[in-house]
Amino acid sequence: VQLQAYGGGLVQAGGSLRLSCAASGLTFSGWRMGWFRQAPRKGREFVSAINWNGGSTIYADAVKGRFIISRDNAKKTVYLEMNSLKPEDTAVYYCAADYGLGYPTHALSEYDYWGQGTEVTVSS
Repeated sequence: VQLQAYGGGLVQAGGSLRLSCAASGLTFSGWRMGWFRQAPRKGREFVSAINWNGGSTIYADAVKGRFIISRDNAKKTVYLEMNSLKPEDTAVYYCAADYGLGYPTHALSEYDYWGQGTEVTVSS
């Protein structure tokens, strides 16, 4: 299984970025997908997650109303649209896969596979 995250970069506060995570080696529609982030000198934290068909999504309070998670099962890709970015959104963003068809989870320990991360820097 491979998860390849990309789309990070440097953006000014108030700007937008779209992250993508392409999956291979798994039956993508059978997996919940999540996005997490890790800022410098901090632990990895939950950002957002989506169930197998996109019908259920959850968000961390810090990003609710600004970020949108979505997925395209035909392309085996999950997306994170990030709007109204703030300097505190600066982090390495990771996608992860959690096997199952149920409601998505914010718990890091539930995720089986992780991507390599893509760096997002928001300047003030």
